[in-house]
Amino acid sequence: MSSEPQRTHHCGELSEKDIDKKVTLCGWVHTRRDHGGLIFVDLWDKYGLTQVVLNPQIDQLAHEHAQSIRGNFVIGVLGTVRSRPDDMINAKLKTGKIEVYVDELSILNQSKTPPISPWEPQDTAEALRLKYRFLDLRGPELQKNLKMRYDITRTTRNVLDCHGFMEIETPMLTKSTPEGARDYLVPSRLNPQKFYALPQSPQLFKQILMVSGMDKYFQIVKCFRDEDLRQDRQPEFTQIDIEMSFGNEKILFQMIEEMMAKIFKEVLNEKIPTPFPTLKYQEAIDRFGTDKPDMRIDMEIVDLAEIVRGTKFKVFAQVLESGGQIRALNIKNSADSLSRKALDDLTEVAKTYGAKGMAWIKVQENELQSPIIKFFDQEMLDRMLEKLQSKPGDTIVFIADTPKIVADALAHLRLAIAKLLNLVDESKNAFIWVTEFPLVEYDEIEKRHHAMHHPFTAPREEDLDKFESDPRSIKARAYDLVLNGNEIGGGSIRIHQKEVQEKMFKLLGIGKEEAEAKFGFLLDALQYGAPPHCGIAMGLDRIAMLLTGADSIRDVIAFPKTQKATCMMTQAPSDIDKKQLKELKLKADLS
Repeated sequence: MSSEPQRTHHCGELSEKDIDKKVTLCGWVHTRRDHGGLIFVDLWDKYGLTQVVLNPQIDQLAHEHAQSIRGNFVIGVLGTVRSRPDDMINAKLKTGKIEVYVDELSILNQSKTPPISPWEPQDTAEALRLKYRFLDLRGPELQKNLKMRYDITRTTRNVLDCHGFMEIETPMLTKSTPEGARDYLVPSRLNPQKFYALPQSPQLFKQILMVSGMDKYFQIVKCFRDEDLRQDRQPEFTQIDIEMSFGNEKILFQMIEEMMAKIFKEVLNEKIPTPFPTLKYQEAIDRFGTDKPDMRIDMEIVDLAEIVRGTKFKVFAQVLESGGQIRALNIKNSADSLSRKALDDLTEVAKTYGAKGMAWIKVQENELQSPIIKFFDQEMLDRMLEKLQSKPGDTIVFIADTPKIVADALAHLRLAIAKLLNLVDESKNAFIWVTEFPLVEYDEIEKRHHAMHHPFTAPREEDLDKFESDPRSIKARAYDLVLNGNEIGGGSIRIHQKEVQEKMFKLLGIGKEEAEAKFGFLLDALQYGAPPHCGIAMGLDRIAMLLTGADSIRDVIAFPKTQKATCMMTQAPSDIDKKQLKELKLKADLS
């Protein structure tokens, strides 16, 4: 057999229709079993497994050659497809009804004993998996995840192409602009002491493309943010970036819903209902405590402030006196399943998000159980139960504090309770649009306004006269797409008039000189017939994580970084040679 055999089939392809064919397979030795006379090898490639058989009576040389092969060797075999005996059929394998009897075998490469086994389930430390990512990627889960990620991007491109969008690349080396996180900076050798920034998003460029008359743009693009990392964040991440001229919320929502429906059909063979429901930001906060509610959980926050006003319970009375809130969740059919320890654990969850504690009442058939019952008269209790629609067997949990702490604590309690009591309907995929965000939020520490989305988000037309008189009441034409409690996309109608953009910069404390220095090219472009335009950025990594059921976006990225932003495989970031630093006119010893 040639030392470089040309394969005729991959290892997941052969079936009964190929019996008696001469075939050539190439791949990795998954397992090798010596049964005395016969040697069985499970040959693997990304498409599947095929069992090959080396019989000394068919080819003595190939059989002798097979004595030396071990797991992860790369081999090629030439042989004949045969039916497996009935008692040896493997129904779990696509190729389980056939095997290949080998005439010739080539060892294409040997392998050391690997430090991890991607094919065997085991508790391998993630750091070791990431160090040997080239082995880890051979595992079936990562193979499946990356294939699904590709299917998502393939479907996305097809849908956007059908809608007339054109994929256009934007620069990776650009200008540092304040967009909410630290930039990754790149020194310029040709322009000493000056720096490029890696883009946090292509936001400015895609708006410039709309001014340029490109009409419909998209890009599956790398973005970079130098920020502290969590389970669902990476220093470099991928966006499905979309922008269109002369669009509005209705047009964009319909297109994104079509795209998501097609992705779910193509990737998971699931039909998702459209159109997606819409929830205004303030309603989301009031009902769920968060702007990314998981709508698969049948539990909502109820405001009890007016009902308990006048209570003798000092904690509630003091909160109301200081302008705070008293809100609650009714946990249906939970009185028997929520032990005192479970309630104490939930109290600790609430404290994690700033609450000083958590009150509770268990509703039994003929009584209410709680340390706080004595502070309320019967009429107050009856009105509470009525508003919460509580019935015997339910448990009520209360948080009393500032509006922000109440919302945060109850939002996370809702998730913790749902997880504890298995209240999430996993059979559903719940999409929801969240709209009408505040345009800005006020930072009490810095004593200034920050953009809720980004500085280029358009306000509602009816709020244009509030920039000076009442900026915190301005609603943005911004929108997020939420799936199962995860924000998977965010966008807005953009500011396309220079005078409105200048008002926005002024509100954010960005003076004319700073605005000109950092965004001059955009302000300049807006003077030359900028069309109304809108867009959205979808988080590809997060979408892939949710569709694959992975625990982390690291499991849907081929070569991810750790939570310290390092690559265990390449050992990046690394020290730089002094000669390179000298060329860049940089010093390494600055502290």
